[in-house]
Amino acid sequence: MREQLLAILKDIKPEVDFETATTLIDDNILDSFDIVTVVVELNDAFDIEVSVDDLVPENLNSVDAMIELINSLQNGL
Repeated sequence: MREQLLAILKDIKPEVDFETATTLIDDNILDSFDIVTVVVELNDAFDIEVSVDDLVPENLNSVDAMIELINSLQNGL
């Protein structure tokens, strides 16, 4: 899952080191258009439905946070 997520993110913003970035939203590394693109890609790639309520910095600031979000949505939490 991690490698697939990293590939998606690298396609969107190839210049960002997503392995170490932990403030993707807080530091405006991902803008609103990038976030929409990420959400669409996550929904398709992982068969989940990211809702508006899920669109908070805590869920999208890092790869680890996104993995936690994906896992919780896949497990219905």
